[in-house]
Amino acid sequence: MFQIDTVKTVADVLFEKKFINSDQLSAIKFEHVNTGKSLESIIRERGYVGADDFAQAFGEAYGIEYVNVNPHQIEPTLLDSVPLAVARKYHIVPFDLKDNKLSLAMADPLDLQTIDFVERKTGYKVVPFIATEKNIEKVLEDQKGKELGEEISAALEELSQNTLKIEETNQEITDATIRDAPIARIVGMVLETAVKTGASDIHLEPGEDKSRLRYRIDGILEEKRTIPKEMHDSVIARIKILAKMKIDEKRVPQDGRFKVEVGNTQTDLRVSTLPTIYGEKVVIRLLKEEGTVFTFRDLGMRGLTLRRFEEVLLKPNGMILVTGPTGSGKTVTLASALAKLNTVRVNIVTLEDPVEIRVAGVNQVQINPQAGLTFANGLRSFLRQDPNIIMVGEVRDGETAELAVHAALTGHLVLSTLHTNSASGALPRLIDMAVESFLLSSTLNGVLAQRLVRRVCQDCKETIEPPDEVKESIAEVVAQVAKNKILMTKDTEVAKVVKEFTKEKATLAKGKGCSRCGNTGYRGRLGIFEMLPMSDTIAHHVLENDTANMIEAEAINEGMLTLLQDGFLRVVEGQTSLEEVMRVAK
Repeated sequence: MFQIDTVKTVADVLFEKKFINSDQLSAIKFEHVNTGKSLESIIRERGYVGADDFAQAFGEAYGIEYVNVNPHQIEPTLLDSVPLAVARKYHIVPFDLKDNKLSLAMADPLDLQTIDFVERKTGYKVVPFIATEKNIEKVLEDQKGKELGEEISAALEELSQNTLKIEETNQEITDATIRDAPIARIVGMVLETAVKTGASDIHLEPGEDKSRLRYRIDGILEEKRTIPKEMHDSVIARIKILAKMKIDEKRVPQDGRFKVEVGNTQTDLRVSTLPTIYGEKVVIRLLKEEGTVFTFRDLGMRGLTLRRFEEVLLKPNGMILVTGPTGSGKTVTLASALAKLNTVRVNIVTLEDPVEIRVAGVNQVQINPQAGLTFANGLRSFLRQDPNIIMVGEVRDGETAELAVHAALTGHLVLSTLHTNSASGALPRLIDMAVESFLLSSTLNGVLAQRLVRRVCQDCKETIEPPDEVKESIAEVVAQVAKNKILMTKDTEVAKVVKEFTKEKATLAKGKGCSRCGNTGYRGRLGIFEMLPMSDTIAHHVLENDTANMIEAEAINEGMLTLLQDGFLRVVEGQTSLEEVMRVAK
């Protein structure tokens, strides 16, 4: 089965490839002779090389081919040939079948007992390959869908025997099975998969003949699988029980919440139901208990935009707005700003709906409209709490806008968000909310507009040659940036990108799709920004009630980099794709 080279060892191969030096090779062989331990275990214990390098050297020493398995390129029926429990226990994955020969990725391809078992179980001749444990675990983790499918089949069998019923008009559940397996396990798997994949939302949508399960990952909804129609009500009922909602009320929308713990991660789940023509739709928002607070550079801010945002944050009073649509990362930016401002010398209070990111040392309050705690009422109370800095989750109406402006006028630093498409659009919007233009021009420190674009996956990134018309479009935007003299003078990072760009050599980055990015070509997200500080000239435009376009033109003259320009520069640098920038900025 194997052609074993008895002369060349794994240690020798690693030395030949210069992964270890002569001293390390001597130390490995000395310990092998003195302790009787295998060379392989000694190399692993000492941590001289990474798992991939070790696996490749092991394969070369024993004449076994190394493989990095992509879970998205394996036939689902092939994965079914080995029980998932066995695959997990022995770290094996079948990934190809040709001429009655089953290619088997193994963490230990010398495990003849496991090979014999798989041959007897499948009836195929096994060809062993070596793969890293991490790679095999990743493939098996992607098998969650298979487990979910098995649970759904088991639940359907129970349903067919009429053992699972929910009374339409009674809060009591007629059968305890809904609290137990398999419905409970299905819901558990759906939630666990969402947490592990980093999803921000789960959508369970009823259709005419089946229900659709989707996760929002990196801002994009992805369909994971469908659930049989006859099971939909049972799954929804289970979720409603967990969220302490009325399971017999299906005619009106309901809201609830509960918590789950996966590993060491505790996640707060906000549940919302909506009656549709085919049944109740459920959306679950996932909020990690300890949200990550990033530095501004981690978020994607840089150069003049970063410098100007930090300058307005350091002012003792006034108002700062962060604008953008839902899901553009405004809350993370504000949380990062509060973390930067938070010291023992200042009192910071926030009013949010909901509190998504916990910031240590900050007094965070969640609004409760049913109890009468709204943004406007909360703001009035905050002023009696001796605050230095106030963060209001969102300026939704004229009353909140007016109170925020007056708080800024009376010596407080006020941070908030607004739903506008650009930084310049925030100023006319506030005037539309009946904020006096003379108050706005004297209290507003600056407006930051932002969007989130998906990063091109660094593991499967490749360079492609764009069509001439695309090169032309990129060159036009870069030329606009080059004409901005203040920006080019004061922002060395942007100036460097612009000066190195040539239309003839322009290339784009694209992710081919791999196991690490879920075959999407993207992994993680990056912010693109435009920062509009309040200058004397812009204040004059506000007093004159000028349009957003006129304000934006003046801000560009004063060195502002627009959202679209920032996005295009990220494309030129190979950090994101043109499609992503156009999706969020146009």
